[in-house]
Amino acid sequence: MYELNLFSESKEKLEEFLKNFYNSKFDLKEAKFERSFGNPIDMIDLISAIVDNNDKYQIGIWISIDKNIFINITELNLDKIIRYLYERYPN
Repeated sequence: MYELNLFSESKEKLEEFLKNFYNSKFDLKEAKFERSFGNPIDMIDLISAIVDNNDKYQIGIWISIDKNIFINITELNLDKIIRYLYERYPN
């Protein structure tokens, strides 16, 4: 499994983003959200949406595609990470 971890200083902002992205209500206990994916390519839409809207939501993104190794996703490395995921995990 591949992991995606989201963090924010505001639980409400994180809930608002998730509600808008998934079209479903979220009631988080704290300002973090974790989700596992069977295929890391499936993370790309969520990651891209966060980075594209990060001026509004201020959400930190960390992904793990190798056990116990986490990569911080930012606007500066997003394109390279997406290319890497498509190269490493072709459909």
